[in-house]
Amino acid sequence: MTAAVKVLTLSRSLGVWSGRVIIERRPFDRNGRGNDIVRSFWVSCELCGKPRGNTKKKELSEKKLTRYFVDRKRVKLEAGSGGNGACSFHSEPRKEWGGPDGGNGGNGGDVIIKVNAQVKSLSLVSPLYRGENGESGRSKNCYGRNASPIFVQVPIGTVVKEEGRTVADLALNGQEFIAVHGGQGGKGNRFFLSNENRAPLTATPGERGEERVLQLELRTLAHAGLVGFPNAGKSSLLRAISNAKPAVAAYPFTTLNPHIGIVRYRDHQQLAVADIPGLIRGAHLNRGLGVSFLRHIQRCRFLLFVLDMTSPFPWEQLQDLQYELDQYEPGLSQRPKVIVANKMDLSGTQGNLEALRSHVDERVIPVSALTGHNTEELILHLRELYDGDLQKETESGQRTWRW
Repeated sequence: MTAAVKVLTLSRSLGVWSGRVIIERRPFDRNGRGNDIVRSFWVSCELCGKPRGNTKKKELSEKKLTRYFVDRKRVKLEAGSGGNGACSFHSEPRKEWGGPDGGNGGNGGDVIIKVNAQVKSLSLVSPLYRGENGESGRSKNCYGRNASPIFVQVPIGTVVKEEGRTVADLALNGQEFIAVHGGQGGKGNRFFLSNENRAPLTATPGERGEERVLQLELRTLAHAGLVGFPNAGKSSLLRAISNAKPAVAAYPFTTLNPHIGIVRYRDHQQLAVADIPGLIRGAHLNRGLGVSFLRHIQRCRFLLFVLDMTSPFPWEQLQDLQYELDQYEPGLSQRPKVIVANKMDLSGTQGNLEALRSHVDERVIPVSALTGHNTEELILHLRELYDGDLQKETESGQRTWRW
């Protein structure tokens, strides 16, 4: 027996070569038939075959990200019920009067809402949470086990409401709010033992846990908020002054959910700047994106009104934005603010800038988010606003939060 390699057939189909090879040649048997070992093979051609693409997952678009960013959720919470108390008497040979030995039931599990800094949206919050029930008591004075609590993980800045009334404001990492309490465990007949009643037959069932329907609202937690009409250049400005990378395109409503960028200074101080999706006239009446993102401005310490300087009347944009904010919450536009005149790299904007300064009393900072012109002045002014706000809180004795 000698090994041999011989191609019997060879064909090509769709860029793949196929054939048959004799692996081992064997002598003829008694009937005169060959006894060769034959194997088939397939060889792909690199020139004709389908090339492998990049296996890296594609980044989600801004539109698809809105499916995962949820800032409002309605949840029903049901705490666990307590375990029942046991009714039993001690039984042992040669011990006629053993007495009652029924143990108490365990308490039901609470449902606790807890802040987790790693959670960025309410999309993972389920619509229903049920706590565990406590174990029932048993004989021999054995108490039932208390049920463990269930935690609902929510992001920083979540507001808990019940029928429109705020019941908790969770603005610190690790903060907890016991939404519903578990029921108390029932009492066994051992609990009712007394000198008057030496053989009680009473055992109480466990209490039912609390039930509650709550509304969770996420309000972006940031020091400064970029407020402006659609396509005013807010996302481009956030890219220019921070480490955030929101979507940028030449059409309105490019940003469909708030983005937060961190501005870092040389003394290691960090400021959070939020890009609020574009508002339109009548936003307080739920037009456009409506009040879905107006509430995110409530958390901001100071506001940055971003104006498109290609508009012939930029001061009218400022008046409309302030009107929408005041209609949503009176006095919201009166917070410390600065006017950012964007798109100064385009022609005809210098005259609009002079006209804007003649119509407003606030400070106007001309910038170009596309080229990065004069963004340093805006970053330094943000630090001045932050230091001034921090000094006021220190003097008033209020506690401030930092990133």
